[in-house]
Amino acid sequence: MTLLVPPEIETWFAGRDWKIRRHQRDMMAAGDAGRHALLVADTGAGKTLAGFLPTLTDFTPSRLAGEPPPEGLHTLYVSPLKALAHDVQRNLIAPVEEMGLTVRIETRSGDTPSDRKKRQRTRPPHILLTTPESLSLLLSYPDSFELFVGLKRIVIDEIHAFATGKRGDLLALALSRLQSISPGMQRAALSATLADPESFREWLAPWGDIDSVDLVQGEAGAPAEVEILLPDEERVPWGGHAATWAIPQLYEQIRKNRTTLIFTNTRFLAEYIFQNLWTVNEDNLPIGVHHGSLSKEARRKVEGAMARGELRALVATASLDLGVDWGDIDLVVQMGAPKGSSRLLQRIGRANHRLDQPSRALLVPGNRFEFLEATAAKEAVDEGQRDGEDFRPGGLDVLAQHVMACACAAPFHEDALLTEIRSSLSYAWVDAEVLARVLSFVESGGYALKAYDKFKRIVRAPDGVWRLAHPEQAARHRLNAGIIVDSEMLEVRISGGGRRGGRSLGKVEERFAASLSPGDTFAFAGMSLEVVKLQDMEVLVRAAKTSAMIPSYGGQRLPLTTHLASRVRQMLVDRAGWARFPDDVREWLEVQDWRSRMPGPDSLLVESFPHAKREYTVYYTFIGWNANQSLGMLITKRMEDRGLMPGGFVANDYSLAVWGLRPVTDPRPLLSPDILQDEFIDWVQTSHLLRRAFREVAVIGGLVERQQPGKRKTGKQVTFSTDLIYDVLRKYEPDHVLLEAAWADARTRMTDVGRLGDLLDGAASELVHVELERVSPLAVPVMVMIGREATPQGSADDELLLEAESLAAAAMRVDRSDALED
Repeated sequence: MTLLVPPEIETWFAGRDWKIRRHQRDMMAAGDAGRHALLVADTGAGKTLAGFLPTLTDFTPSRLAGEPPPEGLHTLYVSPLKALAHDVQRNLIAPVEEMGLTVRIETRSGDTPSDRKKRQRTRPPHILLTTPESLSLLLSYPDSFELFVGLKRIVIDEIHAFATGKRGDLLALALSRLQSISPGMQRAALSATLADPESFREWLAPWGDIDSVDLVQGEAGAPAEVEILLPDEERVPWGGHAATWAIPQLYEQIRKNRTTLIFTNTRFLAEYIFQNLWTVNEDNLPIGVHHGSLSKEARRKVEGAMARGELRALVATASLDLGVDWGDIDLVVQMGAPKGSSRLLQRIGRANHRLDQPSRALLVPGNRFEFLEATAAKEAVDEGQRDGEDFRPGGLDVLAQHVMACACAAPFHEDALLTEIRSSLSYAWVDAEVLARVLSFVESGGYALKAYDKFKRIVRAPDGVWRLAHPEQAARHRLNAGIIVDSEMLEVRISGGGRRGGRSLGKVEERFAASLSPGDTFAFAGMSLEVVKLQDMEVLVRAAKTSAMIPSYGGQRLPLTTHLASRVRQMLVDRAGWARFPDDVREWLEVQDWRSRMPGPDSLLVESFPHAKREYTVYYTFIGWNANQSLGMLITKRMEDRGLMPGGFVANDYSLAVWGLRPVTDPRPLLSPDILQDEFIDWVQTSHLLRRAFREVAVIGGLVERQQPGKRKTGKQVTFSTDLIYDVLRKYEPDHVLLEAAWADARTRMTDVGRLGDLLDGAASELVHVELERVSPLAVPVMVMIGREATPQGSADDELLLEAESLAAAAMRVDRSDALED
């Protein structure tokens, strides 16, 4: 069919000297045809506007033909970040007002005032911008059926950022419920960085019917200009991650550019780099910091200053790498390794945010392996290669939370709910038996907990209908529902003399706050703070007069993608390609090649050597820090069982170094695949891994409540509760639904056992063991971390450099006797 673009939209584009791009027309055509659509388009291509154009079309006077605008909620917009929803609202209001459309646009998140939330359910806006968690809560109200019955469209932005995780599970279940309430609802999803669009089409489609989802490809934008920053003296550091060597050069880049956005991989590093930049900020340039632990007010203040062009530089984490549109940024800097080409592309896309102008980016490696990784990421971006996480079956803990939300909204029949759940691809695997187990858990906590009234949340009537056990369960659910289970956080508040204190600056993790005493200092929100006292889940502070001790935030490290790891391994055996590297990096690789072997794509290199009266074995795995950490735990346990007297291990993304008192002459028995049946199960069950996983699924599944009216449990209280229940279930109901969910988490997210299994499966045929007289060049970056792996990244970098020089001198010494025979 021929698309008739409303004249109001044509005129608006023309008034801005813009043309309607092909993918924007295709999205409007899909909307007119009643089709679902997945749009994959480069940053700056008007992707978000394209997602909304079918909605705006419905409100144009030419389409309304004299009829009044539609009442009620027309379109839902779901994004992974609250900041993105507010940014989209700001950018969407302009075309709506300039076209003269009668469209009300509002946001809804955890920050939205309660009175507005209540009003939104009775008098909803036409477009509601929200998050997966807030949408799930909306669906838990009895009036949700009336609210969503007329819903025409849902737009999911940055779908790659959460579809493959638990937030994606929650959204998938919400989509199924929305489709059952409003069968004609159209689904649209947007992304700039999908490696496998077909998988996302399946995920988006009702019942996984991929043919019901149109794939709309955006026009290609100007290629990004990516460079790697090197030290002025052309020496890439051996160890460390913070890249503090680059601070003077980075400051010069800030001076030369109008606005620079600097990304780091952790919240700690954002604070650390920010502090270092202020130290050299002789011109007193306006430089800000933005991360998820800052207060809402602090984040909004920084976002507003950036939108108005008032900052010369902003140091940020993943809290800003999705979609926020600041067109005046002319340089993006990635501090440390990017960990994935899609993640790097997403961050690069913050520069210019225009399709016809190249985004400029600077990668700043912290050490030599990070230089190789940065090179691999740059080349992947140049070639247009993407990477990403694989989909996995939906989690049982998330399903339990959704079942409770459904019960809060209205009584339900088990068969009808099963049909609805299975229409989501993430939960197509669920059968009547699995759902019965989940319902039994939500009903009473499970067999072992049946005697306790506090776990009775729903009941089944004689007619087979499930309903709430007591009306108060609905309020308790809404108070505790959610997917993101962070470490417990304490409010950091300026001491105001009174008991409550003054202005809030944000939050720090409870375990860090517990280590503080009055008089201690730490850096936070760009300030040096002195602790006055800790009380009532708050840290009361005042401005410090001395330099600060910087907090190290917990949380997961960004994983190295398999795609990027493969590129690095290929580089290591591409000897002709080494000519493009700096002299010191090329020499590092050449001496390694002379003295040992190179860990190529089809081999697992293991080196053994003595050092400082210990026997070391280094495994070059390239499977990421998480999997290497797990492998270290398993190998040291197996070494202990075999009398090899292990002393410990240290891991990074690329390798694992294990030391002991006796040499490992044959590493093959240590890497046999049965380690995942024997040592792995024993380790997960006896360590805190499974307990930690259980704590999370127990909170998500609603078994343990973090929040009660007027008070919130501390992390210590929650952990105490979940540990008690965990011990009971392990003993009396080992097949409990939440233990199964905890095992799934422990295997995948916490230990990355999938990548570990792939490594072990190939170890027998691919392992190459080299015994050396001393440390090798490739081993230096991981060896310098020994004894400092618990130190906050950045704070030990100077010490690491001194340690590295000593190790490197031994590693890089070339003797004729070192050469290995082929």
